[in-house]
Amino acid sequence: MQLVTAIIPTYNEEKNIEAAIKSVLWADEIIVVDSFSTDSTLDIARKYPVTIHEHEYENSAAQKNWIIPQAKHEWIFLLDADEEASDSLIKEVQRTIQMEKTCDAYWIPRINKYMGKWVKYSGWQNDAVIRLFKRDTCKYQDKHVHSEIETTGKIGRLKHKIKHDAYKDFAIILKKIDTYSSWKAYDRRRKTPKVTAFHFVIKPWFKFFKHYIMKFGFLDGRVGFIISALSAYDVFIRAVKMWRIEEGETFKQNR
Repeated sequence: MQLVTAIIPTYNEEKNIEAAIKSVLWADEIIVVDSFSTDSTLDIARKYPVTIHEHEYENSAAQKNWIIPQAKHEWIFLLDADEEASDSLIKEVQRTIQMEKTCDAYWIPRINKYMGKWVKYSGWQNDAVIRLFKRDTCKYQDKHVHSEIETTGKIGRLKHKIKHDAYKDFAIILKKIDTYSSWKAYDRRRKTPKVTAFHFVIKPWFKFFKHYIMKFGFLDGRVGFIISALSAYDVFIRAVKMWRIEEGETFKQNR
């Protein structure tokens, strides 16, 4: 019989952690890896049969790669603290790991809630993440932003979805854009010899056009417009930071 370890990375997730843990109570081991929360995240987590590890946060990929080898079981089901596994997904995961013979990892589709609305378009309609994988043959890419599992094995795809509440409050969204744009600016600087008007004007404009028009963000109403506008703003701020780095300015790379 195949056993599974559920891993939940956390930092100040007192509003979400209980629902996340409840959705993985079926797992044979549950690990919460916390980057020194200052709220009641760990007090809530301790009410459940979980193992808690605290580790200084560098970036998401590094945090996950640190904890994955410490899992007892070969199969890992990783869930962010603002996500929940639906009942149908749980059944599919359990069935898959007992029958699996060929795949080392699985893409899982994700449905996102933003500002209280389930987003059906805006570039998020095909959102998927690799969250079911084997401990010894998979690891996260060494990059700050949007790191995904890499493996030499075969990757499959599950049918049922993870539910993701992508919004806490607007101040946190702006802070996240500031942090991520710094990481992306340093990552992109290696490939971009010079920042031009193309990066300041064309790329942000096209980002908005892509999400709002090409990806049907207008069908998500006001929330779709906000997602598209913030996506464009993120690209613009990244360009500004790349230029300032070019001029010798530095930016913090921790959250």
